[in-house]
Amino acid sequence: MSADPMRVEETRTLRGLVEIPSPSGAEAAAGAFLAARMTALGYDVRTDAVGNVIGEIGDPTGPVIMMVGHLDTVPGTLPVRESGGLLFGRGTVDAKGPLATFVHAGARAAASTAGRIVVVGAVEEEAASRGAHHLAATLDAPDALLIGEPSGAGAVVVGYRGVLRFRYEVRRPPAHTSSPAERAAELASDLWQAVRTLLPAVPEGASHFEHAAPALVGLDGGLTHARAEISCRIPRGFDTAGFLDEVRGHTAGGEITVVEQVPAVRTGRGTPLVRAVAGAVRRRTGAVSVKVKLGTSDMNILAPHWAVPALAYGPGDSSLDHTDEEHIDLAEYLLAVDVLAEALPDIARAVARPAALAGSYHEERRP
Repeated sequence: MSADPMRVEETRTLRGLVEIPSPSGAEAAAGAFLAARMTALGYDVRTDAVGNVIGEIGDPTGPVIMMVGHLDTVPGTLPVRESGGLLFGRGTVDAKGPLATFVHAGARAAASTAGRIVVVGAVEEEAASRGAHHLAATLDAPDALLIGEPSGAGAVVVGYRGVLRFRYEVRRPPAHTSSPAERAAELASDLWQAVRTLLPAVPEGASHFEHAAPALVGLDGGLTHARAEISCRIPRGFDTAGFLDEVRGHTAGGEITVVEQVPAVRTGRGTPLVRAVAGAVRRRTGAVSVKVKLGTSDMNILAPHWAVPALAYGPGDSSLDHTDEEHIDLAEYLLAVDVLAEALPDIARAVARPAALAGSYHEERRP
């Protein structure tokens, strides 16, 4: 018995994306492949000024459902192979699997969805989210926003912690190691220890989502010059300015430079968007889990900027993100396509605008 052609095409899109290396800043080839696949599926496709691939399909007079995945991966390639129903390779989980899910679910559901489906393959999510920032600056708000990240086919994600990333740089005059004078490398180490004191470990039994957690992501230097880079995952309501003031009290004359600052985001579990997607998950799998994540995604940038209902959805186990074991279960990927294709008509009904506002979305704002 021959394989279902639709399923073959869905797997082809995913594998094709994974086979094209696309670390942040080098997404053009993967973007061209995505654009060609979306065009073949009936999308109207364009590539914007920063490299985001944007495809639109469906009813232009209905509500706009935007689904944003990302084309880029962290650096490093992995051999692409299939074994036992699993597809191995960089980006299978984070996040080409969710992006391919969006592409095929949107194409399948377009005819039955009373709305416009916009699928975006964004660039540089793993860096400074250049693609998402450009979308926020150039596109009008959709009526609903889905972010392509691995939740697992049986779950939806309603929140992410934010991030505060800063660099500490300190210099000291040359001195002999036998001197009691302060050495730059020691001061950089001292600052990291001070940050750990200011943001202590999460108490046992407490929600990690509601607490800040620091990570030392870079430390180098010597006697006269040293640099430390620190990334803090931060909860909703975190007093960033107050925290940085406290950190500056430990700089010993060094300089703090904020590299990235993104607030935490969370949507209500009972919003019409969440209910629509959760309902489709439950019908297809028998149960649904609603999660929050301890990392950060493009949802942190786009949902607050547009003030729209948002969630994240996609196949894959997020514990495999960025690892050398990254892989996705192809059956789960295909299930996620089924779930989302079923959910999209419900989402359109749930977020439908009054008739007087229909057609107010514009593809791109003009000066």
